[in-house]
Amino acid sequence: MKEILKLMNQRAALLRQAIKKAQKVEGTFPEGHLRISVDKGYLRCYQVTETGDNSGKYILKKERSKASKLAQKDYNSDFLKVASKELERLENNIEVFSKENADIAFENLSIERQRLISPYILSDDQYATEWEKRNYLTNQYLPEDKRYETKKGEMVRSKSESIIADILCDLRIPYHYEQALRMRSGAIYYPDFTILNKKAREEMYLEHLGLLDEEGYRKSNLIKMDEYRANGIYIGKNLLITYETKDSPLDIKGIRQMLYDLFVE
Repeated sequence: MKEILKLMNQRAALLRQAIKKAQKVEGTFPEGHLRISVDKGYLRCYQVTETGDNSGKYILKKERSKASKLAQKDYNSDFLKVASKELERLENNIEVFSKENADIAFENLSIERQRLISPYILSDDQYATEWEKRNYLTNQYLPEDKRYETKKGEMVRSKSESIIADILCDLRIPYHYEQALRMRSGAIYYPDFTILNKKAREEMYLEHLGLLDEEGYRKSNLIKMDEYRANGIYIGKNLLITYETKDSPLDIKGIRQMLYDLFVE
């Protein structure tokens, strides 16, 4: 509900700004309204100023700016009507939902009582806690390579992965390490991190490419990225990529900021 209220407030702020802009130009438009017709693909514009006049005065091509202003005038009038109604409804709903929503029945309880209850609607934090507790199939390949311990006490395969895991932990971003991901082809991959976007309650994937200097590693990962894309997993939607080479070390500060911007802010 908090996320819904946030979106409603953002929409209300956008409407207020737009309404203010539309009100500012009221009274600056030409007289009358615009009538247009299309004859054999050619647009004809007319300025209608008299009541009952269904034709209007033809607007010459050199006066086409007048047609644009009249069109804007008609739009401006319609916009103010519908935007004002939408804003009024939004403000009423914001007021109501801020005081009365199903989540409050649980949130208003004492901490002691909350601990004794299983809520029917989980908050984002409760949902994330349950998600992190889920059992999942993980990668059993060369478990002896998992030599680096994270703040959560799990073992990962590289120092860089442990750094990324600790950043996720510090920012309280839920994740699973090397959780199995089955493709439509039947192939199973193990993304380095499966991350829960709490706000959307959707899973995203983070792959750390730590050996880009090696040709074989690059080729195998390009094949994996192609497989991901064929399964609807790609950068800009639900896939994050971090990387490093001998000449380009892990950008710890940049990764922390990226994860903060995406999942915390």
